[in-house]
Amino acid sequence: MVARLPLPGSAAAGGILTLRAMLVGDARVVAAIEQVAYPPPQPWSEGIFRDCLRVGYLCQVLELDGQIIGYGILSIAASEAHLLNVCIAPSHQGCGYGRQLVHHFLDLADRYKADTVYLEVRPSNVAARELYKSLGFRRVGVRKSYYPALPGEPREDAIQLARDIA
Repeated sequence: MVARLPLPGSAAAGGILTLRAMLVGDARVVAAIEQVAYPPPQPWSEGIFRDCLRVGYLCQVLELDGQIIGYGILSIAASEAHLLNVCIAPSHQGCGYGRQLVHHFLDLADRYKADTVYLEVRPSNVAARELYKSLGFRRVGVRKSYYPALPGEPREDAIQLARDIA
């Protein structure tokens, strides 16, 4: 299923923004965006994205004029959803695309009858934390030393957030 989305604000005026299911062939492009967006050793590999598709997670890509600019992955089990990864290419950040993508995943969670959506975010990722807060996510915990680090550097905690679907 392909969905056309309204463009946020005046960003990319005249462009066509679409959201569709991620395909196995998209994993290379998605992994390349991941490598640019996240510092080592954080980025997911192409293989991880392929595994997410293989196990049946809800994997979506966001395209602007046919070019992938973002993606997200949602896992749903029982009545809980877990937003595993959401990313917008750095060259397109700050345009409202991330907000649209998270809204889409909240809608998917609702459609699949999830009661709550959970996610983890780095304390250092202030922009993402503010986005999630503005979308109604609340802090529910901390995962100590959750994020990997380069050799010799300390691991970073993760802030656990949740949002009820109602």
